[in-house]
Amino acid sequence: MNKNEFIAAVADSKALAKLDLSKTAVATIIDAVLDTIEGSLKKGDEVRLVGFGNFYVAKRAASKGRNPRTGEPIAIKASKLPKFRAGKQLKDTVNGTKK
Repeated sequence: MNKNEFIAAVADSKALAKLDLSKTAVATIIDAVLDTIEGSLKKGDEVRLVGFGNFYVAKRAASKGRNPRTGEPIAIKASKLPKFRAGKQLKDTVNGTKK
């Protein structure tokens, strides 16, 4: 599912039917949610959505690697990596064990 399909699915969901929101409004809301998550991660904060999961930033240490074409050693800089850890409710739903 790509972003446009996701926006269409959210706009057509039964939970939002009473609000009569356009796809443009839903797209704006989704963009705002994603921007908020990105901003929090950029500051180094964790975003916890109880039952769904946690977005967090992991640190990757600097390391040495090799250029696959030449075999020449290269230095790989330390970096930060956004990650997601699924919550129990999401895991249960995906595995079909949700009651």
